[in-house]
Amino acid sequence: MQDLSTIHRMIGDLFNAENSPEPIELTDEQRLFFQENGYLSGIQLLTEPQCAALLDSLNALMSPMSVENPLWHEIHLNESSNPEHILFHALGAWRIDQHFHDLLWNRPFVRIAEQLLASPVRFWHDQLFCKPASHGGNVAWHQDYSYWTRTTPMQHLTCWIALEDADETNGCIQYIPGSHHWDLLPMTDLAGDMAGIRSVLDDRQWKRLQNPVPIELSQGFATFHHPLLVHGSAANRSDRSRKATVINVFADGVCSAASESLLKGVPPVAVGKELTGQFFPMLGH
Repeated sequence: MQDLSTIHRMIGDLFNAENSPEPIELTDEQRLFFQENGYLSGIQLLTEPQCAALLDSLNALMSPMSVENPLWHEIHLNESSNPEHILFHALGAWRIDQHFHDLLWNRPFVRIAEQLLASPVRFWHDQLFCKPASHGGNVAWHQDYSYWTRTTPMQHLTCWIALEDADETNGCIQYIPGSHHWDLLPMTDLAGDMAGIRSVLDDRQWKRLQNPVPIELSQGFATFHHPLLVHGSAANRSDRSRKATVINVFADGVCSAASESLLKGVPPVAVGKELTGQFFPMLGH
């Protein structure tokens, strides 16, 4: 099996310019909203045919046989400890599947990321988050950078893309606006109880957590958020599944802050050395 992380360009034509939405230039109002609230939502990145192709690939990647593939950085058929609350979560699809590989170079996505980070961007890692109908698990409140302190400086960005319509009934992502101004919080169980974060919040922060903003997205639309923004998503008890892919990027020039491997299967990068090479490609043209 070929490791697609060795190829730093699109392989197919699914995400060519003629097949994709037009890249947009952010307005001053959008930039200010992101600075004040820590997120920017409702941006179309994919068309219906592109989502259909990605969903076909995702269904194959979710097969129990896929767990044996050594190219995954992580794969959990159910990251929850409760078999009645299923949360499929995986990192590394770009190494295995052409469609998820080529998605990284999709120009509408890359252009937004470049503007929000005010920099050329490099790939950090991808994620798949899937909740089946009726018994889909939750993603507990967390900050992404709590998991990424092995890099410095904190110049990261997360893009969450709805491959299916996502709303409150099937467990869409939810944000605590302005929480990216909080200090870095300790890690809590990603697939644990939604109230698990209480132990690391003060009373003011806990009160803020009671009024989250649900980010409802139609298929193919995305939301971008700051690495310190507190976010999570509730369980899916609807009759519809909720499948999403996430692309995490960082500004060119971010360095390693850890002597161990940054991801399973990725050779260690010396502390202080910039993240480049096979696993951290530049995504701009």
